[in-house]
Parts: sequence; C-alpha cells; structure tokens
Amino acid sequence: MGLYRRWRQLRLPVLQICGLRTATVPNPPHWLAERLGLFEELWTAQVKRLASRTQKERQTIKITLPGGQKVDAVAWNTTPYQLAQQMSSTVADTVVAAQVNGELYDLERPLETDSDLKFLTFSSAEGKAVFWHSSTHVLGAAAEQLLGAVLCRGPSTECGFYHDFFLGKERTVRGSELPALEQICQKLVAAAHPFRRLEVSQDQLRQLFKDNPFKLRLIEEKVTGPTATVYGCGMLVDLCRGPHLRHTGQIGGLKLLTNSSALWRSSGTPETLQRVSGISFPTVEELRAWEEWKGEAELRDHRRIGKAQELFFFHELSPGSCFFLPRGTRVYNALVAFIRAEYTRRGFSEVKTPTLFSAKLWELSGHWEHYQEDMFVLQPPGSDRLASSLSVCSTSHSTDTLALKPMNCPAHCLMFAHRPRSWRELPLRLADFGVLHRAEASGSLGGLTRLRCFQQDDAHIFCAPDQLEEEIQGCLDFLRSVYAVLGFSFRLALSTRPSGFLGESCLWDQAEQVLQRVLEEFGEPWDLKPGDGAFYGPKIDVHLHDALGRPHQCGTIQLDFQLPLRFDLQYKGQAGVLERPVLIHRAVLGSVERMLGVLAESYGGKWPLWLSPFQVVVIPVGAEQEEYAREAQQRLQAAGLVCDLDADSGLTLSRRVRRAQLAHYNFQFVVGQKEQSKKTVNIRTRDNRQLGERDLTEAVQRLLELQNTRVSDAEEVF
Repeated sequence: MGLYRRWRQLRLPVLQICGLRTATVPNPPHWLAERLGLFEELWTAQVKRLASRTQKERQTIKITLPGGQKVDAVAWNTTPYQLAQQMSSTVADTVVAAQVNGELYDLERPLETDSDLKFLTFSSAEGKAVFWHSSTHVLGAAAEQLLGAVLCRGPSTECGFYHDFFLGKERTVRGSELPALEQICQKLVAAAHPFRRLEVSQDQLRQLFKDNPFKLRLIEEKVTGPTATVYGCGMLVDLCRGPHLRHTGQIGGLKLLTNSSALWRSSGTPETLQRVSGISFPTVEELRAWEEWKGEAELRDHRRIGKAQELFFFHELSPGSCFFLPRGTRVYNALVAFIRAEYTRRGFSEVKTPTLFSAKLWELSGHWEHYQEDMFVLQPPGSDRLASSLSVCSTSHSTDTLALKPMNCPAHCLMFAHRPRSWRELPLRLADFGVLHRAEASGSLGGLTRLRCFQQDDAHIFCAPDQLEEEIQGCLDFLRSVYAVLGFSFRLALSTRPSGFLGESCLWDQAEQVLQRVLEEFGEPWDLKPGDGAFYGPKIDVHLHDALGRPHQCGTIQLDFQLPLRFDLQYKGQAGVLERPVLIHRAVLGSVERMLGVLAESYGGKWPLWLSPFQVVVIPVGAEQEEYAREAQQRLQAAGLVCDLDADSGLTLSRRVRRAQLAHYNFQFVVGQKEQSKKTVNIRTRDNRQLGERDLTEAVQRLLELQNTRVSDAEEVF
C-alpha cells in the first residue's frame, strides 16, 4: 500500500497541472510494486553481506589519487565519493563518476583493492555519458509511472539521451504528453533518489523482469556470466552496467525534446517502440545557455535553409529520399567535383558498380547475416515470392533473391578478384559514388541526416601489408585537406579489437601498432577506445565539429582482414607466391547528402563562393541598363558561374541590393549608365562591403580564380 501511495503522490498533481486525465494509467502497474519489493529484499541482503565482509575481512588498501598522492582506504567500505570529500568540497560537488584502474565506477560503490583513482566531471565526454545515462533512467521511471510503459533501452548519446519503450500495438506518445512526462522527471530529480547498484544472479534477473519480455530477451542475449547488475532509483529498477550519478538531485536542469517511433530489432518479431529524447545539465543556467544555443541551431536547420533557398525537398511518395532542385544540385555537384579532383591528385580510380545484387553476394560477404534487416530485398517479376526470409536469417537463398546494395565494399572485392592481380598494381585505390539504399525505420528518418537512398564518397584501398602505414598516412592527409577547405576542426579516435574479433591476434597487434604510430606522427589530437573496433579490423573514427561546435561522425578509416579472406582475394607477390591483400575502407564526406546538410547548418546558409548556389546577382539601376545587365549575366554563366538577374522595376535599387544580401548572394554586380558605357560593374558583397568599380572581364576572371582555389573568404580577398 505504501508503494501505491508514493506512486499516486508523485503522479496526480502533475496530471492536474497538465490537464490530462488520470485515466491514462488508472492504477500503477502491478509489476511496478512487485519488482520494487523484490529489489528491496535483494538490496537489504547485499548491504548485510558487504557489512559482514567488511567486519570479517577488514583490509587496508592503497589508493592513488589524482596528482599522485597515495592514501589508505578500507576494502569494501571506502567509496570514491568519500575520498573526493577528503580532497575538497568543490571536487565532491562537481564529480559525476569515478574511474578506478581505468574502469568507470560509481562514486558510492566501495573500492575493493589497491586502485588508481580518477574523477570525472560533466566537462569530459565520459562524464557527460554518465550524466545523460542517469537522466534517461529518470525518463524511464517517468514513462513507467505516467504511461505504464514497458522499458526497452535508454542510452546516452553525443548530444543528450533517449529512452525507447513499448506501449502496445496501437498506443503512441503524443507531443502533448511531453510536458507531463517532463514534470514527473522534475519531481524525481527534486526527490534526489539515490542510484543503487545491485549485483544479482541470472535467476533473480529473470524474476525481476518477468513482466518485461524485452528485458528477458536482452538477458538471454547479453548476459553471459553468472551475475549482472541492476540499478534502483526511486521506483525504477532497470538492467544496466552503470555507472550512474550518486542521486537524481545532481541533475540541475532537464528538458524533454522530441517524441518519435523506433524499431526493436533484437531476436524475435520486430516491434514498434516509442522514443522520447531529452537533454540535461548540472545547473539550470547551463540548460538555459543550451536553449539559446539550440535556438541558433534551429535557425540554421538544414531543412529550413533547404526550403528557403530552394535547394531540396522531400515527398511522401518517396519516403527517405531527397529531391535536389537545381540550386541544391549545384552544391551537391561542387562537393563531388571537389572529391573527384582530390581522387585524381591522390591516385584513386573511380569505378561504377551495379546497384542490385544476388543475395549470394551478401551471404559471401557476411552482410546477409548481420545486416539483412537494413537491406531492401526483392524478387524479380515471375519468380517465387519471399515467404519468410525477411524475418528469418537463412544461410541459403534462391538465386532469384536480390537486394539493393547498402555499401560498395563487396562489389569492389568482386572487381579486384575478376582477374589475376600482381604486386605491381598495389596499392589499388577504387572510388565509387554509387547510389546506396538502406532500410531505415521511418521514425529514424530526418532530413538529410538519415536517408534510405544516398551516395558516399566511398573508396577501398587494396594494399600489401608493408604499404599499410603509408596508405593510412595518405587517408589522414586526405581528411585534413578536405576538412580544412570546408572549415571543420576534427578529433580522431583509435578503436582497437573487440572481444569477438576475428583473425589472428598477431595480425591485429601489428595493425594497431601501425595505426597508433601513424596517429602519433600525424600531429592531431586523438583518443584511444579499447574494444570499440569492428569485428573485422581496427579503425580510426573521425569526429568533425561544425561552426556551432556540434560533433558529427562523417569520415572513417577502417582496416578489414575478413573480406579479403571471404572473397579469397590474392595477388602474386614479388617472390612469385600468392599473397593476401589488406583492405582499407575509407570515406571523408561520408554520405554526400548528410554532409551537405551539415555544411548548410555550419555556414548558416552563407555558402562559400565555390559551393554557393548564389554566387552573383546582376542588378541594373534602371530599365536602360537591363540589356547590359543581361550581357553581364550571360558572360558570367558562360564562364561556369552561377548568376541571376534582378531587374524588378517595382523595387528601388537599395531594396534590390538588400534583397540580394538577405538571400546571401556572395556578390552583387550593380550596373548603371557609367558602368554600361565603360563595360564595368560596381561590386558589393553580401556583408555590404563596397569593392568599387571593376572591369567586367577582370571581375569574371577573378571570380573563377577564387572558385577554383576554393577559398572560404572570397568576399574578403576579392
């Protein structure tokens, strides 16, 4: 009965404030109270075990604090938070988690052995991940209590957090329900509920989550050891590795942002889930500052810019695909031309490969087993229809089964293998702008950032092992050169072998040493992410930062030892013996469409001249100069520049100039009687800098020079 009262006290005032009926969930789900009751029993038993162990096995351990100082502590009793308090109240108030011997650790979890202790704050990437992961537990608790939700997963992201949950086949989360959810989150935060870490057996796990089929599936698939951890927070109990904040009161400001659908893709039948995302900060002031920043970001939203500048649009008759209008196509083609010019300079050969392949290819590459749900699979007319192959992964399929390619690498392997290869041909660098298709869930689609149909600046390098270091150096130089032109800073991360890696350990060791050596010589900041590599090889992740400081993962450099094995790729070495190449997957822009969206937001619609769909507008002072203005426009267009004419006699000259500046034309060429007689133009920039009178031929030539050198500040250096 006490649990029921707690639930009602938390829930009823919020619903009255928001004007929602309490009939949404008339009573707390029975499993909510049962689960918490079992958790409390197990928690009490764990506390008693720890207390008994501390008394019987009292042991002094040595702890190395940040800065190198060593202090004594008591095993199974002293916590990182207690040590933070001993250092200073400021440290204790700002830390969100600890790192013990390199492992993320709860502040209230007792230390067990001699340890090297570090503290994490919200300012670090790891600290933000802990903070936002704790916040998603708060959201999960609110969803259970308000909606009777069955929780599925709730990770942190690079920009906040989200929680996926199940409400039944027909029920969805309405936007009008987000304020109610948010207010419950605020009450949970104000209550300062502690996060309590509990270690339980597999049988106890199944008992705790017997009413949640999604958690039971995760337990079956992910929990391989005899025990696992769950966390309790208020009435919430969830399967989680942690760590978490000490208590919910450390969350100073929290805001829920969006609601959408998602897809549960674990084993079994796919289920449609509801997803709510949010953001949180240690203080309300930081949340307010973020909201101001968010307002600026919304003004730069690429969908808004795309509509205002008539670059592209989307249509319900082709969901997940983009229609590029003439101006948008101009930007798209300029990006591709930039990469093509780099390909020529760097020894890449562009190829074209089919879009449609037999399922046999994807079985051979391994993608059918791991990636089938993300592929568009079809049958040719007149052949037998697929019965169950879309939901059941089979190892053998009819040759009639076809799939649209989601990536280019298997096709490039076929291209390498289609005839005997010699060491003299290596490195072989194949580049492909082929159209790719991926069956993204409808709820995950969003403008240009997530599409079902897109192109990549995708390339694969087949090289000998002793060429690997030089090729990785070339890939990194490619990245730096392109991002410098685009105006991006970036940070690199080396992701090493995961637990389920394939191949020989010595080969991985050698490859990781090569990547680390190249990164150290490259001179840019980088991080080490142990265990984050792909199962087929280590990789370098590339996170670029736009003008608003937002991170985007677009480029990548990945080593692959498995595809050359799967396709039995070989070349004749210098000794006349067949040898196996190493494969490098690499991309700089990544998805061209996504990069175009990132650039639109980073530039705020003010494109640099070489990319701009609004390079020049010619504005005649009066009707008498319109003919000369058209002549100037034709000269510019004939030179390959984008040029428009604004001869609207209904507006004054100053209003037409202002209109051009608001439209972000890089340059306005104003022509009056004097300019017409001298074959000159009077030049202004979009920032209203007056560059004065210039000869038309010379102006066209200067614009071409600036366009071809891809300068970012053509208006300044004209």
